[in-house]
Amino acid sequence: MADNTEQLKLAVQAALDGDWDKSHKIAQDYSDNTANWIHAVLHKIEGDVWNSKYWYARTAGKKYEDFSDATEELIAIQNSLS
Repeated sequence: MADNTEQLKLAVQAALDGDWDKSHKIAQDYSDNTANWIHAVLHKIEGDVWNSKYWYARTAGKKYEDFSDATEELIAIQNSLS
């Protein structure tokens, strides 16, 4: 795993805890697929569909429509980091 795994775990946990700003600040510091996926979900939560789809396009095959529930998607990201 990338050196940023622990930071991305913190970003996911912050998002799950409802701290969008903290999670966003961490995710935007990185540009790998997982960070971009987190970034995409955060903008989905925010309701910014265009921006969310932009970040999904920067992941490896993830799509806006893949998950209807952001919490389930964050848990999927968390599991992928374990």
